[in-house]
Amino acid sequence: MGYLNNQVVTIDAILTTKGRELLAKNDGSFQITQFALADDEIDYTLYNPTHPSGSAFYGEAIESMPLLEAFPQETQIMKYKLATLPRGTAKIPVLNLGYSSISLQQGASLSITPQTLNYLGSAQSYETSGYSATISDVRLMSTFNGVGINTTAATTANANVTSTTTLGTNVSTTIIGTQFNLRATTINTLFGSNTQISATLTVVGLDSGARLTIPITINKV
Repeated sequence: MGYLNNQVVTIDAILTTKGRELLAKNDGSFQITQFALADDEIDYTLYNPTHPSGSAFYGEAIESMPLLEAFPQETQIMKYKLATLPRGTAKIPVLNLGYSSISLQQGASLSITPQTLNYLGSAQSYETSGYSATISDVRLMSTFNGVGINTTAATTANANVTSTTTLGTNVSTTIIGTQFNLRATTINTLFGSNTQISATLTVVGLDSGARLTIPITINKV
């Protein structure tokens, strides 16, 4: 969903890739049950409390910024979703994955347990709704799943993980859980003439909205 004009409230809403898949079933079960808001295109450093024309113009540069049209590529849009935090929150929650980057040999396994810092008044905690994890190219993994959350959304997301060996095709995939299990691919053809292949892993707290992206590298044995 996106505003087409920031002077007049004109909204463009499109289905996500997953939404289009569900609609294509054409069995009458399709219903829109969730939506999210984001401010990807806003640069808050442009807020100018020293504007010579006064307080009505502090946010003038922000209000004049061009707005994005909606498109369904989840790795490129709505990276910064808006979230409602408990009243009295004094610090922005941040994620701790235990890694600033991940490097695995072919066939090696790793489990990641995210924690949210500065959340719900504690130094670190786990989020009740869990976390989503999106890998930009699932071909790098022979195993990519989430555990610890039993909601319908989590079950659906984790059941729909599809890896592919189609060369030249990047397939991003999202899973949900409190722990994520990864196992690097053993398919040599994915490397081509390279000794390494890489992607990114983006984890988002489903309650706090905290977000972190780290690089993943798979090394050919």
